[in-house]
Amino acid sequence: MAHDSEKKQRLHLVFGGELTTLTDVHFRDLDKLDIVGIFPDYESAHIAWKSKAQMTVDNAHMRYFIVHMHRLLDPEND
Repeated sequence: MAHDSEKKQRLHLVFGGELTTLTDVHFRDLDKLDIVGIFPDYESAHIAWKSKAQMTVDNAHMRYFIVHMHRLLDPEND
């Protein structure tokens, strides 16, 4: 049981991959998706996302995303 003083866990997934075009989110190869990780809050997910995005800046088709898993797991309590 979580204590009231603990920060509420709001899970975020960071992942990326190479897209087939610059205008659509359709991955070239699902087997090559880069699953960066699951993070306990948006701030840490954003740091990981930014780092990966900056490492792949030379490949315009490579994109990274942040998925708000907490919204999927509990849509009533955003």
